[in-house]
Amino acid sequence: MSIQLRLPFVTILATLILNIPQPVSAQLNQLPYMLKYNKGQNIQPVFQGWSRNEDGSFEMHLGYLNRNYIEQLHVPVGPDNNIQPGGPDQGQPTYFYTRNNRQIFSVTVPENFGDQELIWTLTVRGQTEQAVGWLQPEWEIDSVTGGRSRGEEWLRNMQPTVSVGAASNVSLQDGLSISATVTDDGLPTPRGQRQLQRNRAVGQEIPPILVPPEGTPEPPKNVPSLNVNNRGAQQRPQPPEGLSVSYRVWRGPADVDFEPDFQIVENDQATTTATFVQAGTYILQARAYDGSKSSYELLTVTVN
Repeated sequence: MSIQLRLPFVTILATLILNIPQPVSAQLNQLPYMLKYNKGQNIQPVFQGWSRNEDGSFEMHLGYLNRNYIEQLHVPVGPDNNIQPGGPDQGQPTYFYTRNNRQIFSVTVPENFGDQELIWTLTVRGQTEQAVGWLQPEWEIDSVTGGRSRGEEWLRNMQPTVSVGAASNVSLQDGLSISATVTDDGLPTPRGQRQLQRNRAVGQEIPPILVPPEGTPEPPKNVPSLNVNNRGAQQRPQPPEGLSVSYRVWRGPADVDFEPDFQIVENDQATTTATFVQAGTYILQARAYDGSKSSYELLTVTVN
């Protein structure tokens, strides 16, 4: 005679839950970080290494991750955006673009900094995140190359120089014309690499792009408005080959529309129009880029 045991459904369900493999459970815990959020998330400041200056001082290199894919955030210098020691203002941005923005500024610390820590604290929507950096030997980097090897032409290439000029006051309804004077040594030599990349056959890209088999279902897009490439990375305007000038909001209450995104330098000159949507004081960062190395300058504008 056989005996059959009928376990309650709740008991069976509990047993199944308890026996979920740990890796699956860990993935479920990480699910909030795997989803794409268009807004509502905070910012993670990031310490990205240090480098040496000729006078014996050090540069602490910093960037950030805005966890939003659409929303850009403004966090003024103060308790919610401060760098210590020596702060709260150490030249950090107050306007934060979306996603990863790597090694976008540096803080100089003295030769006798020793084993102190540089701490950048950002608080957004009540969530506080910190980047903590110190002079650990393994974190020393080349401030320009980031540790990557470069060829002979790159070593000869000098950074461009840039100076910008514009009216310091502008009305909200008026566009602001920004003139940049840029000089460069003509290096690196443009090689048409972007055109070559576009002309390569599928599977021959650098690096190659994996193409799903025909009939593969589309992956879910929980932020449909995102412009992403075949790898799922957010696509942004890219600088053209040669010498160009672009701008971004470094400090200010709102985004600014720059037309064009990248202005090619001709006869050492480049003109860009900035259009504002909100009054306030802005610090705009100009970037001159020769295809390999960059130079920066800040411009302060009051919008009435």
